[in-house]
Amino acid sequence: MMQNKPKEKIRMCIVCRSQGDKKTLLRVVKNKDGEIFVDETGKANGRGAYVCKNKECFEKLKKTNALNRAFKCEIPQEIYEKIGEKFE
Repeated sequence: MMQNKPKEKIRMCIVCRSQGDKKTLLRVVKNKDGEIFVDETGKANGRGAYVCKNKECFEKLKKTNALNRAFKCEIPQEIYEKIGEKFE
């Protein structure tokens, strides 16, 4: 009998639409209290949105306000700045 190896969790970048393993993308979460933060563990409760871990995708994320669409609400610019710190 063959052992099923665990499937990698494939996610899509909300900016460039490229797909990648969950571990290669940065997860941004909006929890039930409306807090938005970078999820380092990948296990935080809430709605998650994934972004490639590169400068180009982040710049485009900021320019197009992609998180506003992903979370269907207005995202303050400070949140984008805080996420930007992860790309330095």
